Amino acid sequence: GSVGSVGDAYDNALMESTIGLFKTELIKPRRPWKTLSDVELATAEYVDWYNHRRLHGEIGHVPPVEYENNHYRASTKPQVTTNN
Repeated sequence: GSVGSVGDAYDNALMESTIGLFKTELIKPRRPWKTLSDVELATAEYVDWYNHRRLHGEIGHVPPVEYENNHYRASTKPQVTTNN
């Protein structure tokens, strides 16, 4: 199901892009697939690789998990305040 509002195609564009990468990087190069179980296992491995080791140019050539960890580390630093 859609996660956006009615008439909002932005979530669809994101999914189309993600599915396109998935097909290009995993499904098409390794076909023909023998069983559904082979596809399921390969998909789980792909998701792990995509999130933990694949470098993403749009976020500084780091994996998403590293980018997210850096974001939370930066946003939870103690704020220094001075009393005047």
